[in-house]
Amino acid sequence: MDLGISGRRALVTGASSGLGLSTARALAAAGVDVVIASRSEEKLVVALRSLPANASAIAADVSDPDDVSRLVEEATRRLGTIDILIANAGGPPPGNFASTPLESYDVALRLNLVSTVAMCRAVVPAMQSRGWGRVVAITSSSVREPIDRLILSNTARAGLTGFLKTLAREVAGDGVTVNSLQPGLHATERLASLYGDLDAVARTIPTGRVGDPDDFGHVAAFVCSEHAKFITGTAIPLDGGALHGLQ
Repeated sequence: MDLGISGRRALVTGASSGLGLSTARALAAAGVDVVIASRSEEKLVVALRSLPANASAIAADVSDPDDVSRLVEEATRRLGTIDILIANAGGPPPGNFASTPLESYDVALRLNLVSTVAMCRAVVPAMQSRGWGRVVAITSSSVREPIDRLILSNTARAGLTGFLKTLAREVAGDGVTVNSLQPGLHATERLASLYGDLDAVARTIPTGRVGDPDDFGHVAAFVCSEHAKFITGTAIPLDGGALHGLQ
């Protein structure tokens, strides 16, 4: 399917591996020029090997607002404009209420909430002025159904979802869509580090398997497409049927 976004330009954060990298690959396959970012320069070098030659990488820590400004400035210099923002960041460490110190919440909020707010402040006004833009944040199914031992992620990503819903309504009339994707259990390094035995994890999912990051990337690219221009303010779960709620 032609997504109608060939020639567009995207910044994808948290893209040295996992769902961010898969999304960058899907966008590149649709003809989008891509800049990927993450904290690890070494991982970015490896990630670039799976992307076309016109992709590039910038090492940046999105939890630092100053680094976000530098990242957006450099990505804009390379791309010309940023039409698509894929806002992604690694999850905070596991823990429950009793084991999580107060100061950890500030770190998690900066990583998984404030970082996306800062990126949107840096790129959305220019999207509005051009009359076209796509913002897609990668959050978690925990926004709908909190996950045990992930109290920091549950808290930060729920707040981010509220911000995105509000922003979506404010910029919809300017041709800018704002959505989030809520991944369930996908075959990523983080999932392996949290749960270990992915075969056992797969048995807890109605589909009988964990998610394929490449499938996730294709969905993310579709949400950025011309076909999805009427989709905004949504939070889309991709969880293999694992969530129990009706909404």
